[in-house]
Amino acid sequence: MTNPPAILRAIAMASPLLAIALSAQAGTVETSAGPMQITTMTTGLQEPWGLAFLPDGRFLVTERSGKLWLVNGAARHEVTGLPDIVAEGQGGLLDVMIPADFATTREVWLSFTAKAQGGLATAAGKGRLSADGKSLVRFETVFLGSGAPGGRHFGARLVEARDGTILLATGDRGTGPEGQEAQDPATSIGKVIRFGKVGQAWKAEVFSSGHRNIQGAALDGDGRFFTTEHGAQGGDELNAPLPGRNYGWPVISYGVNYGGGAIGDGTAREGMEQPLHYWDPSIAPSGLMIYSGALVPDWQGDFFFGSLNSDFLGRLDPQTPAPTGYAEERIAAPETGRVRDVKEGPDGAIWFLSVTDGAVYRLAP
Repeated sequence: MTNPPAILRAIAMASPLLAIALSAQAGTVETSAGPMQITTMTTGLQEPWGLAFLPDGRFLVTERSGKLWLVNGAARHEVTGLPDIVAEGQGGLLDVMIPADFATTREVWLSFTAKAQGGLATAAGKGRLSADGKSLVRFETVFLGSGAPGGRHFGARLVEARDGTILLATGDRGTGPEGQEAQDPATSIGKVIRFGKVGQAWKAEVFSSGHRNIQGAALDGDGRFFTTEHGAQGGDELNAPLPGRNYGWPVISYGVNYGGGAIGDGTAREGMEQPLHYWDPSIAPSGLMIYSGALVPDWQGDFFFGSLNSDFLGRLDPQTPAPTGYAEERIAAPETGRVRDVKEGPDGAIWFLSVTDGAVYRLAP
């Protein structure tokens, strides 16, 4: 990047990581807001899944196989002290989340696949990052979901709500339209689970239900909660889950069964929520970020997400209606292969994980 804006030069001077980023340009892509530079931040990852930033600009990346990496500029090292993780099918070490009080607690949250009665389950817990950043100390599994056979649809995105409670998004475990676990309030399958500390113990409850496979979750600038969710053949969704609401799967869907045939009652039923946006055909949306507009004011409040089957970084504009919900832009470049996660960095840039390249990239003017 030549002649970066003054704000980025100032950030780069304060952060070795970003100083390297500004000189490691990978390519340029045209977008609705003008040309953007794509910068390579780290490479050599094996199926990266989740990305989270520490307050000092370093970042953590998970690999589904069970490794957690701490990246600091051109250097990175593996973080030890993780829980027992079952890397099977679509399961393994999944999301990573840094809570707002990290500066005092040094807590790091992880979601992962673990053994449970009945098979495998989506789990979540936390450990304290050691002073040297090389291990998670005294890791505690806070939540172990309902077990089920098979290795599909674990969901597993983690978000900290404004009130300090944790939201964990799960999947239906691949039971298909015949399975009703996402509608069963007695299981954690196909739900958003909310948990927080009550006294010395953690208490979990069902926040919302009727989800097929949530693969992206984020808060907007006002603290509202949003998710991206995989449909079947068509019917991927953007939702804004609210407490006690039912989002329909597998009773209603904008998709059809693999190979054809309607799912459930069609696209609507009384007492079940409609998506804010849906995709047909499916794009397999993954990751979600609502942009602050820090570096690109034209994109303030827009939704950014990846695609696991169509190789692009997507943007939805909630101010512009479209037949399927919101107007959409698809930003495609050689670096946008199977985008798994998207985050806004502390520098105001848009960062994303490419499974195809095993890399973390940064998108900015």
